[in-house]
Amino acid sequence: MRLGINLGYWGAGMDADNLAVAREADRLGYSVCWAAEAYGSDAPTVLAWVAAQTERIDIGSAILQIPARTPAMTAMTAATLDTLSGGRFRLGLGVSGPQVSEGWYGVRFDKPLARTREYVEIVRKAMSRERLTHSGEHWTLPLPDGPGKPLKLTVHPARERIPLYIAAIGPKNLEQTGEIADGALLIFFAPEHAEETTLGALRAGREKAGLTMEGFDVVPTVPLALGDDIDALADTFRPYTALYVGGMGSREQNFYNRLARRMGYEKEAAEIQDRYLSGDKEGAAAAVPRQLIDSTALLGPVERIADRMRAYAEAGVTTLSLAPAGFTLEERIAALRAGVEALERSGAAS
Repeated sequence: MRLGINLGYWGAGMDADNLAVAREADRLGYSVCWAAEAYGSDAPTVLAWVAAQTERIDIGSAILQIPARTPAMTAMTAATLDTLSGGRFRLGLGVSGPQVSEGWYGVRFDKPLARTREYVEIVRKAMSRERLTHSGEHWTLPLPDGPGKPLKLTVHPARERIPLYIAAIGPKNLEQTGEIADGALLIFFAPEHAEETTLGALRAGREKAGLTMEGFDVVPTVPLALGDDIDALADTFRPYTALYVGGMGSREQNFYNRLARRMGYEKEAAEIQDRYLSGDKEGAAAAVPRQLIDSTALLGPVERIADRMRAYAEAGVTTLSLAPAGFTLEERIAALRAGVEALERSGAAS
């Protein structure tokens, strides 16, 4: 198992600190640095900035939002970032959610699986520098009734094949991700529930494509907090967990709420959502079970974190992306270094 670092969203007032975290992760030998986007900072700009000031660490989008760009534009961006970084770019894609897709981009959140499959097909074709033609339900290239002609990407990526990841949560999305992608970007991943919530569906997708899990990158992002008071550390993640389980998407379309239910927290997930959507965010946070937080985060001293890292590796994780908690740069850097120490103690490093 390798380590990654997830910087999350840019523009929260800690941009200089984020760059320092990325550079320290590079120095420590972390394998990849991910950046996110929603409706604020965009990931490619951040990743270009990070790549210019690091040497070895890969840069990855977690995620580039599918409704934000045409597939050809995504192929251009991926090829450019891979070239500028000297072959260090990893392309992570995702459909986002209905509120962002329809509210920010004006793109209907319909048929997300079919849209993703078609998008990936076009992106791969464009990045391979074939002349781009496509006839599908969502895209037709070139348009049949105008002057457009099949074009070929003029940029040569540094690598023949840029690794492509998909952010996946639901069973059908996970299965399709196993079938068409090189890796899966995961959140709220609990080793104890890995098979029934995640890996079984990924494996089914790989088998559908005639493949095994060999070489497929399983990449959960896991919050990390150092300290001896486990209850207090867990409490720091209550608002974060409540936001996702209770407030992401709508009551009818909250993928994180469904995941919590599949993990056995059906009653608790319903209460968190009811409280959050009624405006009681503090009550929603209080309703989050400590065990849900503890099973999906790395909490405690280095020895305890090492034990949990071992569990992640045994569950099939190949890249563990850390999201170190802390309001100061020193705390985040300390967490980065503790992550390396814990991985070494776990015996799961690869």
